[in-house]
Amino acid sequence: MIDGAIPYLRCPVCRDTLARRERALRCPRGHSFDMARQGYADLSAGRLPHTGDSADMVADRADFLAAGHYSFIAGALAGHRTEGLVLDAGTGTGDYLARFLDASPAAIGLGLDVSKPALRRAARAHPRAAAVLADLWRPLPVADAVASVVLDVFAPRNGPEFHRVLHPDGVLLVVTPAADHLAELITEYGLIQVDPDKAARVGESLGGHFTLAETATHRRELKLTAAEARTLIGMTPSARHVPVDDLPTHDVRVTAAVDVTVYRPLRPSRA
Repeated sequence: MIDGAIPYLRCPVCRDTLARRERALRCPRGHSFDMARQGYADLSAGRLPHTGDSADMVADRADFLAAGHYSFIAGALAGHRTEGLVLDAGTGTGDYLARFLDASPAAIGLGLDVSKPALRRAARAHPRAAAVLADLWRPLPVADAVASVVLDVFAPRNGPEFHRVLHPDGVLLVVTPAADHLAELITEYGLIQVDPDKAARVGESLGGHFTLAETATHRRELKLTAAEARTLIGMTPSARHVPVDDLPTHDVRVTAAVDVTVYRPLRPSRA
């Protein structure tokens, strides 16, 4: 529901507060932003340079996550229980945010994404979660220092903006693929490989704004049917590159391995 998150939202044009007026969010200066009938609000404030995951990719992701294959990732995140606002940057279908809110009954969720098909699902993922159309590379339509937790699961990382919206005592939780993530599928079907310098690049994108507190690798062997393996490939960027005829036709065993890293915001140095 959008209402619980409105106090944390800001007008993307003038940064003033927002209030709900039927099917729109409006600021005192008269800027108005539509709410889709599916429940998410459009705070993009102009044309977006990209539209995110397609409807087919989102459908595959929803089916795969609903089957519980990545529940170990959701569980690792949900262990960081909190109160206040949980901001999910690149929320997708809202599955990880919903699991986090289940474990934190006093928290409010806010999911940001550029994919309208994803937001249609995220808007109804949890009764305490709101969904907003916004580009992570632009200034986020969120007030300063209001988030207790920022989640970033396989999503872009805007270090300056994450630091701005995160409370000084909050945490940033980043999930990235480990070196052997989906290695079997990558080898057999030519999927996009994990960047061997991924960890370094993540650190660089957050440098100057966050300090690394801890990191842990979580790994599971997945036993997938051919249909589930095709669904897994379909929800990744490789879906745009792998011909349909090359998709799995038999059951497979796949390694799912991710790094969950906890970052804490750096405090401004005193002059």
